[in-house]
Amino acid sequence: MADGAVDRGGEMQQQMWACVFEKALDIVSAAQIEGGAAGNGDFAATTLLEFVDDVAAQKTSAACDDDALFSTYMIDIHCHILAGLDDGPEAAEMSFEMAEMAIADGITHVVATPHASPHHEFVPELIEERRKALQQLLEGRLVLGTGCDFHLSYENLQDVALRPTRYTINRKNYLLVEFADFAIPASMDQTLHSLHLNGLRPIITHPERNPLLRTKPERLYRWLRQGCYAQITAQSLLGKFGRAAQDMAKTLMDLRGVHFIASDAHNVSSRPLRLKEAYEFVVKNYGEETARATLVENPMAAFDGKPLPWVPELDDDIGLSPGATAIKKKRFWFF
Repeated sequence: MADGAVDRGGEMQQQMWACVFEKALDIVSAAQIEGGAAGNGDFAATTLLEFVDDVAAQKTSAACDDDALFSTYMIDIHCHILAGLDDGPEAAEMSFEMAEMAIADGITHVVATPHASPHHEFVPELIEERRKALQQLLEGRLVLGTGCDFHLSYENLQDVALRPTRYTINRKNYLLVEFADFAIPASMDQTLHSLHLNGLRPIITHPERNPLLRTKPERLYRWLRQGCYAQITAQSLLGKFGRAAQDMAKTLMDLRGVHFIASDAHNVSSRPLRLKEAYEFVVKNYGEETARATLVENPMAAFDGKPLPWVPELDDDIGLSPGATAIKKKRFWFF
């Protein structure tokens, strides 16, 4: 597990109370100055109690610089935050800026997922070195794990069968799988099945942005029925990747075929490390349960290598092979 990994929400709670105490000390100091030589301790105590009551009632977001401390924490399982590894940030300074952006947005865990593809050399030892360096700078304010954007090349498939944790999220059993935009082999069903047989849980990344899957979404639905999961990009839901990607993202959400929403961040401008706006969008359009499932609960389970707590069933007629009939799952009761 990544250094400093904590229980669900623990990191956020520590940040909140550290901020509360810091603010409280500021209030006491200010009160003592105002009290002057009289040492008006009663004023300090009264002001402090008022502040604590205000925090408890969440009447103000100005108590700390970061208003996200009083909102839902989130986990990002797909992010290109480490510098000099792929098409993410070129310098460590931007990596740090991205991390600060995540913290300000209410994100507590980020999985650094550089590309494992023919275009970008994948070196786990170097990735871990960069992760540790950034983790040290953050002083426990953000938990960093590693994984990758796994491309289904022959070499990668051979290696992942032998050394799966080099590629998986937080070195557990969930694997982010990215398809090429120009070709998806007909044998992909068997390839994904082989990953399952090796104990891996494939997560199809940003299918809404893949033109081939937008044209033939039934392939994606079939993989979901096969036991794969789907992760869409937060910015897709907000229309930042164009109308086609947004429409597909909404369709998948409508079908309850999305298990994760992640940033797929690459920088602090065009591909930012933010999730809060998407969380609020999902709450408004699909409900709090779906927002928490896709941005908190399922991502945390993947980070910890545990079964996903939220996996809705697809409708009977979605993702079936031609001529196939849906089989209802039987329930067995034991007395």
